[in-house]
Amino acid sequence: MLAALEANPTRAFTSDQRDDFFRFAVEGFDRGPVALATLAEIRGGAAWALGSHVVVASDGRFCGYVSGGCVEAAVAAEALLAMAEGRDRTIKFGKGSPFFDVVLPCGGGISVAIHLLRDIEILQHVLGRLSRRQVTALRYSPRSQPLALVEIASRTGWLDDEFIALYQQTTRVVISGQTAEAEVVSRLAEPSGYIAEDWRDTTAKNAARSIDRYTAVVPLHHDLDAEDAILAAALGSDTFYIGALGSTRTHCRRVQRLKAQSFRQQDIDRIKAPIGMFGPTRDAASLALSILANIAAARLASFG
Repeated sequence: MLAALEANPTRAFTSDQRDDFFRFAVEGFDRGPVALATLAEIRGGAAWALGSHVVVASDGRFCGYVSGGCVEAAVAAEALLAMAEGRDRTIKFGKGSPFFDVVLPCGGGISVAIHLLRDIEILQHVLGRLSRRQVTALRYSPRSQPLALVEIASRTGWLDDEFIALYQQTTRVVISGQTAEAEVVSRLAEPSGYIAEDWRDTTAKNAARSIDRYTAVVPLHHDLDAEDAILAAALGSDTFYIGALGSTRTHCRRVQRLKAQSFRQQDIDRIKAPIGMFGPTRDAASLALSILANIAAARLASFG
C-alpha cells in the first residue's frame, strides 16, 4: 500500500464521540483501508480510558483520542505503516516505549493495538445496536487478529489473551417543565455529548417504557402536581439519576406526597433534591450547568 506510506497524518475532526469515530470508519472504508487503534494498556496515569479509539483512514485522516493529544498523530503514522505492511501491530508510547521523543505529560505509558479492518459490517452492526440503545462490545485478539462482536460483556479490558471493548449507551437526559430552566438544560445538554429529549407531552405510561438505566430524568417544574407523572415513571425504572427542583422545604412536601402514593422511602431517596451539584443558584444557566455536572458525576459513579 504505497499510498498509505505517502499519506500524512491529519486530524479529520475534534469530536470525542464514539459513534462519530465508527461512522468515520464506515465512510472511509469505501475509499481504502481503515485502521482501528485501541488503547489496550495503561502504565501509570493516562488521559483517556482503556478501550478508547483512534480511527485512521488510508489518506492519513484520523479521529479519536488515546491520550491528551500528544500521540494521536504518531498512532496514525503507525497505522499507515501497518496498512503498508498489511498486518496489525501494537505500539507502546511513553513509559516503557522505544520512542524516546514521544513523552506523555502524565509520566505514564500506554500501549495501542492497531487493527486493520477486514470488513466494515461489524462496525455497522455496532452502530445499529447503539442506535437502538443496546449495550455491545468488540473482542480483539492480537495473535490471530480477528475482530468479533460480543453480545455480553461486563467491562473493558483483557480476558486471557483477548481484549474486550465494551460500549455503553450515550447518556440521555429527559426534561419536562415549561420553564426557563428546562429550556437552558435542553440547549446545553447536546453540546455536552448527551441526548436531550423534551418530555412535556409524554404520558407517564409511555415514559416508563422508554426510561433505561442510561437515562437521566430531570423534571423541572415549580408545581409539585405537574411533576407527579414523570416522577412516578422515573421511580418505577432503573434510571441512574432523578433530580427535581425546589428547596429543602419543597422536597419535604414532595416526600410526603410520594409516601401518600405508596412509594417506599428507599425509592424516594433516589431523588436528588434540591437538584444539581453547586447548591442554590439564581439564574437558569448556572442551574443548567449544575444539573449537567451532577448528571456527569452520577453517570461516572454508576458506570465508570
